[in-house]
Order: sequence, then structure tokens, then C-alpha cells
Amino acid sequence: MVDTLNLVVITGMSGAGKTVAMQSFEDLGYFCVDNMPPSLLPKFWELVKQSGKVTKIALVIDLRSRAFYDQIDEMLANLDNTNFVTTKIIFLDASNEELVSRYKETRRSHPLAMEGRLLDGILRERDLLAEIKNRSQLIINTTELTPRQLREKIFENFKLKETAAFHIEVMSFGFKYGLPIDADIVMDVRFLPNPYYVPEFKQLSGLNRAVYDYVMKQHATEDFYERFSSMLHLIMPGYEKEGKTSLTIAIGCTGGQHRSVALAQRLGKDLGQQYPVEITHRDMNKRKETVNRS
Repeated sequence: MVDTLNLVVITGMSGAGKTVAMQSFEDLGYFCVDNMPPSLLPKFWELVKQSGKVTKIALVIDLRSRAFYDQIDEMLANLDNTNFVTTKIIFLDASNEELVSRYKETRRSHPLAMEGRLLDGILRERDLLAEIKNRSQLIINTTELTPRQLREKIFENFKLKETAAFHIEVMSFGFKYGLPIDADIVMDVRFLPNPYYVPEFKQLSGLNRAVYDYVMKQHATEDFYERFSSMLHLIMPGYEKEGKTSLTIAIGCTGGQHRSVALAQRLGKDLGQQYPVEITHRDMNKRKETVNRS
């Protein structure tokens, strides 16, 4: 038996922000479909039910599919009569003046004004969408909204019902192998005493308890870690508020084997008490691989 499927239909005026809305739902974990022809929807629902894995779908429907206007009422009525789909319609709107301005800035043609006045196309579209606008559970006017503000509004209305979208990756790496290009925050810990020069630790990594303790028992380590950790806890809510869904924190030492690994483990464990965290060690085994190839 398939779980209840949460369907969000994203529609509204052309140029009002449907692309931004779809990207926001992708970040909330929705399976997003852009402009699917209504005739394909019955087969699509069957595939969804058979898979049993997709439980959240955001469906963008607009004027690019002209058949939409002939079939949308029937489609929504059929969905309302099912016992496995919960449907919510979001209608994105903006003033005529703002829509004209956006089209002129992008130099795109309105789908209903290919050979006529832009404003005439917008007015015709309003008439066509009047009924579905009345059926919408959420209407967002984007006239005064930036893309980021629209994203925030969508998150406000839907994120509370979802598991937390914001997650963190803590990565260790070695500077000798290059900086991680996808890191948001990079911290250099090469100033700490290096276990590599302790003979019994040389072949081990920061995952080894003795190496981990050696790194953590240094006075400089504890002083640094307290300050660094406090800073991260201070700024995390800001990243989340800005709508960022993931953050990569990279901690680097010379070879990515000892100090960075130990600190990444500790930081990941601490942050994991508040956020979903994944810990990766990019270069921890590279020195061994190089030796083995020699």
C-alpha cells in the first residue's frame, strides 16, 4: 500500500516566479516535474503508486502546455477523489506593471502575446487563470519580492511540515592535494603539532584513538577548537535563515591524515547534536595509496 502522496501544484502568471518556486521545492526534497502534459498524468500516477518511494511531488503547470486549460479541472477533480493524494495549489501572481517590466528585462515573449501587445497577453492570461486562482490554497504575490524572499515564503509555508532540510558536511583534507573547491568554510590547522613526526603515529590516521588523543591534548588544539566551534554555532542559524540547505566545512592539514581527520571527527560529532551531519575524509588514505604504487 502506497503512503499518502503530498502533491503541490505550482501555477500562476507567466513571469511570477514559478522557476524559483520549483527550485525551492527541490531543496525541500520534493520530486519536481516541470510542465508535464496533462495527458501523461494518469500514467505518471500509476508509476508513482507502483514505486511506493515517492511521497512528495511538486508539479509545475503553465501556459506552455495549452492542453492544461482543457484538462486541469478534470485532473484536479480526479485527484480530489483519490485516497492517496493530498493536493495543495500554489498560485504565483504579480502586478501587470511588474510582469511587463520583467518580460522587457528578459526580452522574452509572453506565450499569449507572440504577435500582439505584451499587456494584452497578460490580461488574457489572467482571465484564463481566474478559476484556478480561486481554487488555490496559497496565493503569493511576488510584485515586491526578490527570488530569495519568495524562497523564504515557500520555506515558511512548507518546511515546518518537513524534516530539516539544512545539513552539514564536515570534510578533512590535505593541502598538498589541493583545496576542496566545493567547501563553504575552510580552516587550516597546520599550526598544530603534527603526529606524523611521532614514529608510532606516522602510519596511523586521526581515526586511531591514540592519534586523536595526541591531537586533542595539545593546549593549542583545545583553545582553537573552543573558539572555532563557538563561531560555527553562532553563524549556522544565519546560513539556515538565508535559505541555504547545505554547508560544507573543510578542515585541512598538510597530508589530510592526522590533525584534520581528528578535528573533523570531533566537530562532526558536536554539530551532529543539532544538525544532520556527514563526515568525510577526502585524503586520509592517499599517502598509503601513493606508497603502494611506488
